[in-house]
Amino acid sequence: MNNNKILIADDIHPIFIEQVETLGYVCDYQPTIKLDGALEIIGEYAGLVIRSKFNVDKQLIDAAANLRFVCRAGAGMDNVDEAYAAEKNIALINASEGNMDAVGEHAVGLLLSLMNHFNTADAQIRNGEWKREANRGFELKGKTVGIIGYGFMGKSFAKKLSGFEVEVIAYDKYKTGFSDRYAREVSMEEIVKQSDVLSVHVPLTKETNGMINDELLFHFKKPIFFINTSRGKVAKVRSVLNAIKDGKILGAGLDVLEVEKFPGLAEQEWFDDLKKSGKVILTPHVAGWTFDSYRKISEVMAAKLAALRLEIGD
Repeated sequence: MNNNKILIADDIHPIFIEQVETLGYVCDYQPTIKLDGALEIIGEYAGLVIRSKFNVDKQLIDAAANLRFVCRAGAGMDNVDEAYAAEKNIALINASEGNMDAVGEHAVGLLLSLMNHFNTADAQIRNGEWKREANRGFELKGKTVGIIGYGFMGKSFAKKLSGFEVEVIAYDKYKTGFSDRYAREVSMEEIVKQSDVLSVHVPLTKETNGMINDELLFHFKKPIFFINTSRGKVAKVRSVLNAIKDGKILGAGLDVLEVEKFPGLAEQEWFDDLKKSGKVILTPHVAGWTFDSYRKISEVMAAKLAALRLEIGD
């Protein structure tokens, strides 16, 4: 290789380094590096590995004169300027296969917790309250689960539901003919008409930004349980809270929010209402981040990099 150096700018499992070094790459592991520091040295590297620390935008790509590939240790590419990378012939690698099981299981966990009031029941008992009737739950069996986005994550969620005796329907704007043993392909109109549960598994794009809003939620024919393990900006939090208030949403499990991390999250106009709602379960963007997926993501990236190396004759 003329240039075999990879800058690893985020924390990843060491299995990635072990496996790509057998391919002849040299890894520079700098998980604490900041954007300014990366901009100063990125021109030396053929590859960049990142999670979500900073954006791989025009500024960084222009500074990376020798960059040939970017590995994103996760599912989405929303912090990478994909179009500009394509112009510069930079290959992009993500690892959806590495955390799809984690996301599917987390979504099921949120759903079961919501339907059975696990969060409120636990808090009440710890506070000396024993309220059986107030915490009577719903069964999944016989319900219709609607999925928007049937890629790795959507399919994983559907697969995890296969033992619950539910009907799973799925809509995906960008693919057709994907019906399988786990879900039946339907139109968006059928999602809105039939769903008892709605789970979103789409990347963040201009089209999906704010797609779960007042107008869409208004049109659902039945009250729903809502799950979002995709990206926070896909669902407007105020719209979710409005739908809860109006009885359109029975409960919401949100692993992602429009604004994440503090102090920024606490400054949002909807945050107090979100905190006070007993019909919302929150997790800190960890659906795809398990001890198992930590390793699997790195294994998937390494395998894809090996395939890319063969493809470009590196």
